[in-house]
Amino acid sequence: MPETPSKTDALPLSDLLVLDLTIARAGPTAVRQLADWGANVVRIEQRPGADTGFAHHSPDYLNLHRNKRSLSLDLKREEGRALLHRMIKRADVLVENMRPPVKARLGFDWATVHEINPLLVMGSISGFGQEGPYADRGGVDQIAQGLGGMMSVTGIPGQGPVRAGVAISDITAGLQLAVGILVALHERKRTGRGRYVTTSLLESMIGMLDFQAARFTVAGEVPPQAGNDHPTLGPMGMYATRDGHMNLAAPWGRMWSALCEILERPELENDPRFATANDRALNRAALNIELETALAPRTTEDWVERMNAVGIPSGPVNDLAQTFADPQVKHLGVAAKVTHPGVGKIEIIRNATHLDGVSDEIRRPSPDPGEHTDEVLSEFGLSSDQVKSLRENEII
Repeated sequence: MPETPSKTDALPLSDLLVLDLTIARAGPTAVRQLADWGANVVRIEQRPGADTGFAHHSPDYLNLHRNKRSLSLDLKREEGRALLHRMIKRADVLVENMRPPVKARLGFDWATVHEINPLLVMGSISGFGQEGPYADRGGVDQIAQGLGGMMSVTGIPGQGPVRAGVAISDITAGLQLAVGILVALHERKRTGRGRYVTTSLLESMIGMLDFQAARFTVAGEVPPQAGNDHPTLGPMGMYATRDGHMNLAAPWGRMWSALCEILERPELENDPRFATANDRALNRAALNIELETALAPRTTEDWVERMNAVGIPSGPVNDLAQTFADPQVKHLGVAAKVTHPGVGKIEIIRNATHLDGVSDEIRRPSPDPGEHTDEVLSEFGLSSDQVKSLRENEII
């Protein structure tokens, strides 16, 4: 009778070996998607003691690198590059997000790795693209937010450009790359060959603008800042209440009628300024004044309960403490418990996607640099004496 598979063996990507040569946030975000679904991820980092600019026990690092193992390796040395190439021969995926010239210098550009292992799928994230006038520039999230147009549509009208409150181009590029890698792996089953998958912070940022970008490409319209209002619909936005703020969305017929009724302002429905969805959008400023006057007597909680009861989408504007105390957030188990040997018991953000019947627990905490070096190298056939020699020569 066959053995019952372990939780790791049963995960969808447990048959994949992934080499993680990423830095910063965008690349690690892509690899985290693969690691969370069971891929055997080996994170290749600089030797312990090197200044990477990241604190390995910081909340950011602990959240980015869960479910991975860590191997330290000096890729500036010939012996280190030879070890990497040995691993590439067996790997399914290699992911990196260094500037295009760097990977060639360190021996893992696409031409090199594809020759070593034609089955390998390689994923790369750059700031602005692998080719073009900005290809050699270093890119970080806020630069992409500005160049890609996000900051021009974020913030209150007239206040000037504002960055999004999260590293949105990093996160989006990571998710886009993970999807591309999975597409290439699926194709590989049919063709027997790997693919080079690329995206950039800039492309992902523009892609995230979605309908705002389409307003320009299709209609030639340059979208302005809309603050906390929906750019094209109303009422849909944030409004003050007696004790705080809430979001609501009631731009169309039935919901608009229900809103006027629940606010006890039936005259708004018959006001010619607000007669149609287009009228309400064009006269948003006047409508917002009317709504906030009507909302002022009651609390956010009271309004949210009343509106949802009649089918008007609404919710509070929370800080993060309030978010994680919310009963729905608790029910979803968004914060997953894990024990880190150097930090203790912590909670980090679980993967937001669910597969029915598949465990989404955090299997292992983020590793310290080089924590699994001996273990990983033994899996690639190196003897204890060989590992000892590499350590003495400061290759690992």
